[in-house]
Amino acid sequence: MPGSIRASGWHEMTDTTQANVFDVKEPSGAVRLWRRVKGHKGLLFGSGLFLVILMMALTAPLAAPHDPYAQDLMNRLVPPIWYERGTWAHPLGTDNLGRDYLSRLLYGAQISLLIGFAVMMISGTIGTSLGLSAGYFGGRVDMAITFLITTRLALPVVLVALAVVAMVGGTLGIVIAVLGFLKWDRFAVVMRSATQQVRSLDYVAAAEAAGASKARIIFGEILPNVAPQLIVVATVEAASAILLEAALSFLGLGVQPPLPSWGLMISEAKNFMFFSFWLIAIPGSALALLVLAINMMGDGLRDVTAPEGRS
Repeated sequence: MPGSIRASGWHEMTDTTQANVFDVKEPSGAVRLWRRVKGHKGLLFGSGLFLVILMMALTAPLAAPHDPYAQDLMNRLVPPIWYERGTWAHPLGTDNLGRDYLSRLLYGAQISLLIGFAVMMISGTIGTSLGLSAGYFGGRVDMAITFLITTRLALPVVLVALAVVAMVGGTLGIVIAVLGFLKWDRFAVVMRSATQQVRSLDYVAAAEAAGASKARIIFGEILPNVAPQLIVVATVEAASAILLEAALSFLGLGVQPPLPSWGLMISEAKNFMFFSFWLIAIPGSALALLVLAINMMGDGLRDVTAPEGRS
């Protein structure tokens, strides 16, 4: 009798333990994603830095102490506050025309972010559409799109952009349009390759067998599964567009004065680099930090959305 009591008690404990084990719920996909985000230091740092620059751009009308276009020739080349002649009236000093450098830096963040985002959207839409079409349909469609990609790759982006902007003009809209229509090739190449890999998988074949339309298969089955690669390319292209605009502005063929573009600020300061180094160091550092933040965000998002692709 005691043995049977102990055996029954043991079975009850075993059943209870098994029930407790099976009652434990697996964390949802959103919870697992959030855990990966919290554990990725590069993504957190890049996102934090990007948010700071984004807040600078959004709050520029309120945070800027002066009009970024107002000239004061009596206060030309005032140094930042960490120099002996610095003043809190102009915390980051003034340029060669007496314009407040902090105000121009804040408004310059708006232009850089606008150019990066707009160029990424234009080039991403063109390149992703071409890449998905080439990878999914194959055959003559793939041959035609591959010919377009090869033709585009044969054209140097910087030289073509310089030529077009020199002929048409260097307004902000033209710079965005030119860069947007020149930088779609990387989207197309990556999306074509990724789509070809996904095209032969079982869930695509199941969707085709179920009678799903081609648009439903491309945008509902294939595109979500190549999104990690798309995120990386989008961030790289956004950072590249910001740097390319800065290069065009530095050469005098990008955003035209008096807009406070960071590249234009560096260009206007090149004649004073040996006497007022901060005129180049401040916008140059801001530009480098923005590109660093975007690249770290892209790499981090790729890690947390497709961790199996990383060691």
